[in-house]
Amino acid sequence: MSIAPGPTVRLDDGFARALPELALPWQAEEAPAPTLLVLNDRLADELGLDPAWLRSPEGVRFLVGNAVPDGASPVAQAYSGHQFGNYSPRLGDGRALLLGELVDGAGRRRDLHLKGSGRTPFARGGDGLAAVGPMLREYVVSEAMHALGIPTTRSLAVTATGRDVRRETLLPGAVLARVASSHLRVGTFQYARATGDVELLRRLADVAIARHHPAAADAEQPYLALYEAVVAAQASLVARWMLVGFVHGVMNTDNVTISGETIDYGPCAFLDGYDQATVYSSIDSSGRYAYGNQPLAAEWDLARLAEALLPLLHTDQEQAVPIAVEALGRFRRGYNAAWAVGMRAKLGLPEGLDDAAVTTVVDELLPLLQESRVDWTSFFRALGTAARGDAEPARRLVLDLAAFDVWLDRWRALAPDAALMDRTNPVYVPRNHLVEDALTAATAGDLGPVEQLVAVVRRPFDERPGLARYAAPAPDTFGPYTTFCGT
Repeated sequence: MSIAPGPTVRLDDGFARALPELALPWQAEEAPAPTLLVLNDRLADELGLDPAWLRSPEGVRFLVGNAVPDGASPVAQAYSGHQFGNYSPRLGDGRALLLGELVDGAGRRRDLHLKGSGRTPFARGGDGLAAVGPMLREYVVSEAMHALGIPTTRSLAVTATGRDVRRETLLPGAVLARVASSHLRVGTFQYARATGDVELLRRLADVAIARHHPAAADAEQPYLALYEAVVAAQASLVARWMLVGFVHGVMNTDNVTISGETIDYGPCAFLDGYDQATVYSSIDSSGRYAYGNQPLAAEWDLARLAEALLPLLHTDQEQAVPIAVEALGRFRRGYNAAWAVGMRAKLGLPEGLDDAAVTTVVDELLPLLQESRVDWTSFFRALGTAARGDAEPARRLVLDLAAFDVWLDRWRALAPDAALMDRTNPVYVPRNHLVEDALTAATAGDLGPVEQLVAVVRRPFDERPGLARYAAPAPDTFGPYTTFCGT
């Protein structure tokens, strides 16, 4: 159904017009009784959308795709992907739709995208729907990531559909309205390459350059510059994940964006006890996407992007391959540099300090944290207190006190800056046990815990009275934690 919903809603179809081969016109399934659960007023204002209108019956129908603005052309996007290393030539938006693009108050073009809006021809046997819990997880975690300064897709709203979804049990259904710089992925380029149409691949690359990496257009080799820009963006992004203890869980090539934004908060979580082998995803039985494997996984995914781009790097594939290999080599250097800068700040160490001294103190610390399975977030915040002279909060977290005290003396000799540490190390992240409690309550109809959790994680660095439970590690009774993708 077409409407003219409010004077500020103007959705362009630039992606569909530029790349019709990758866009399948489609409509969302009718939601029988849509009810708004949460609305991101801050993001709505940023996008130039009226929060009051979005809360109206007409606005709520817009948020589930049942009231489409005049001139909008919703599409399901086509893409391929390596899922846990196995190539699937035709994935695409199986339960999602790109409603269109809008220009925000800062002049940036943004996608408005639905998740859980019903089956499309890409659904591959799935029901195309989503449950309240997983959609609210994406809302909570993406807001936390944004507050932490990590590039991410954002959640505009979660709307209950009034339709139950069958998973292990019957669960209330919901649609997520998601905002992104775009939904171009490594898998999008894999799909275009698989068609054998080099001009389609070229047009896709031109769209990516114009939208995300415009400086590449002026380079001597624009498509190589595009690839190098994506490599740099992903190196920085994954380093930021690692620094805050974020575990994505499903780093398939269809979940690696060209923009460098985090996308798809399915089986994701934040570290409790520090362990490089940590896996929270129920479907990652091999540990492919374990916390410590994330840099290698990203590098592997970027190698697949290089393969897709080969025809644009040189007309002779034998000459294109070494060009791509050399460019991919920048990932490790970029990641290592971003990680080193981030760890320097987490430890409060001055910029002028010799890199070798920083490397030594980090390399000596991490095995101590691994041995003790130290709570990652709590430890670094407590270390800020140690920089002020009181080391006991940090010492209480470590098993080998003798080794830690030796390390502590060496670190203090480097004159750490406690204020820098407080600006860098969050007090509050979406603790896994709190997320689960909040989602369970919301599924039963109580949105209060979700709203409170979001309010806390939106100010991650500001310690506030009365919020101690949001900074505390999971209780022993919480046990091993497993998350699910929600399909």
